[in-house]
Amino acid sequence: MRRTVILNVVGLTQALVDSGHMPKLSDFFLQGQVSKIRPTFPAVTCTAQATYLTGLAPCEHGIVGNGWYDRSLAEVHFWKQSNHLVSGRKLWEKLRDHDSSFTCAQLFWWYNMYASVDYSITPRPMYPADGRKIFDIYTGPLAIRSEIKKDLGEFPFSSFWGPLAGIDSSQWIADAARWMEERHHPTLSLVYLPHLDYNLQRLGPNDSKIQADLRQMDELVGELMDFFQKQSVQIAILSEYGITEVDGPIHLNRLFRQNGWITIKEELGLEQLDCGASKVFAVADHQIAHIYINDPLVRLKVRTVLEAEAGVQRVLDRAEQVEWGIQHPRSGDLIAIAKARNWFTYYYWHDDDLAPDFARCIDIHRKIGYDPVELFMDPKLGYPQLRVATFLLRKKLGFRALLDVIPLDASLVRGSHGRHSEDENNWPILCLEKQHHLECVVKTLGSEEVHEELLQYCRRP
Repeated sequence: MRRTVILNVVGLTQALVDSGHMPKLSDFFLQGQVSKIRPTFPAVTCTAQATYLTGLAPCEHGIVGNGWYDRSLAEVHFWKQSNHLVSGRKLWEKLRDHDSSFTCAQLFWWYNMYASVDYSITPRPMYPADGRKIFDIYTGPLAIRSEIKKDLGEFPFSSFWGPLAGIDSSQWIADAARWMEERHHPTLSLVYLPHLDYNLQRLGPNDSKIQADLRQMDELVGELMDFFQKQSVQIAILSEYGITEVDGPIHLNRLFRQNGWITIKEELGLEQLDCGASKVFAVADHQIAHIYINDPLVRLKVRTVLEAEAGVQRVLDRAEQVEWGIQHPRSGDLIAIAKARNWFTYYYWHDDDLAPDFARCIDIHRKIGYDPVELFMDPKLGYPQLRVATFLLRKKLGFRALLDVIPLDASLVRGSHGRHSEDENNWPILCLEKQHHLECVVKTLGSEEVHEELLQYCRRP
């Protein structure tokens, strides 16, 4: 069995590799075995990763998106972290069957907590009883946490997500991969590198400013590849989805509210959507939305309203979800798919003055949908950097503070994913080091087939 590192370069597509701004990755692809991957449905982080690691469709592994509605708790849960949520045997478990000395390190791939890997690092803030949120990481074994922070410093959480998201978080993860290799020499390393995800959503893939991000990521990945090759570790480059241009946000919950199906609870003068009391609501996740229907009497009307919405391409009922491999108890009663240049917001208020306080904050767990607007600083704010600095100072001094700097303008977002792009150059990709006796040809893999491809690659003698 060959020692292997899988570098998950988020958002990487053949179009970006061929752009002329990623020379090191371009050289690797020219010499390697390249596969275009038919995207998972939905083509989002958690679903794609679960599919690659199990070889199962979402209807089997259960990860139907980055979040879903828990019907028994009447709560929406996004970005949960327990690996117990993912059904099916994982890649590392199958590899361990063939070699009892096999070890696996999983760095920042999702559903990392309590995974049956040997070493893991994942973002995990602390939440003291006084209401504070303290940025931190969770590791397995737990001793790694203090050891790696002593050597690398604190994980730069502000560059991992939010208006300040950038290269620093990917650089820290890359440094952690080197740190893990030098100390533990895992048989398999899974490394998540998110940098391209940020400006591809902020600016869109066609903005010329993306070129700087491509060069930054190419340099970082190139250095990692050089390092692992010197350790005689074979390399796989993988991505989860491609990001395409958008300019049309769709507010499904506002549409449902206009039809009288949403229940709003007033809290401290602001509006909260009450999922359990609403007849219908949408859990938005990029270009797909799970529609949960608590009142079956309005089901047909809901579908009619969705299909009449200009930015909706298709609506899947339970029977149609079977064909798409996503029918699962966690899935919505209906699933809406956006048209190519559209995406779904979670917004439900009509008056921004009544939006909940968390709407203007980076709050990935409280919102009933994914919110890419968290990547922006509100342009209407005066001296926003001073506002952030004041917030950080107050937190450092132990005071509670609200970092309400996120705009409520969904039109700012220029890139999204989740639906199946018609252009294969915007599909995710896999590149493996070529075996000398094999001809280098580009092939197409289904998302579930990536799992078997990685299994065979790792098992090379």
